[in-house]
Amino acid sequence: MGKIVSNFFISLDGVVEAPDQWHFPYFNDEMGAAIGRAAETYEAFLMGRVLYEEWASYWPSQSDEVPFASFINNVPKYVVSNTLDKANWNNTVVVSGDIAAELRQIKERSDGDIGMSGSATLVRWLVANSLLDELGLMVHPIVVGHGQRLFEDTATHPLQLEHHEAFETGVLNLTYAPATS
Repeated sequence: MGKIVSNFFISLDGVVEAPDQWHFPYFNDEMGAAIGRAAETYEAFLMGRVLYEEWASYWPSQSDEVPFASFINNVPKYVVSNTLDKANWNNTVVVSGDIAAELRQIKERSDGDIGMSGSATLVRWLVANSLLDELGLMVHPIVVGHGQRLFEDTATHPLQLEHHEAFETGVLNLTYAPATS
């Protein structure tokens, strides 16, 4: 059975929006290797409609020489949306209707991880519906001060730390799972 695994670049004040504006000074080989190790376990990729529309307008036109392009253009993709009728990006299926039941079926059919990046609204929904199996956070030593935070106006959901490491840049790579007790 597969797992839904979400990963975020996140600031100390919880901001996940527009990491392209604050993340890159902290990117190094250590972080690249950690991201690569995570991606190696993905047999599919899950995203919300907004991220899908952003990425579908960019990635299909990128050549395989662009890092991540070959992976994301060829991996099976699932986009969660009750407003999107169809998805034109290669290997993409729209998940709609009873989304929780559909995602449970996708997890049962999967042998590897179903990765995610971005889609904070979807992650909050997955956590609330006990569908997120793992939450990876690369906590950057910066206070952004504005932007969407990962958890805003949510109920309490206990998590347990599964893995941690600190990069030379001061970024903490943390992995959480739903608490078992």
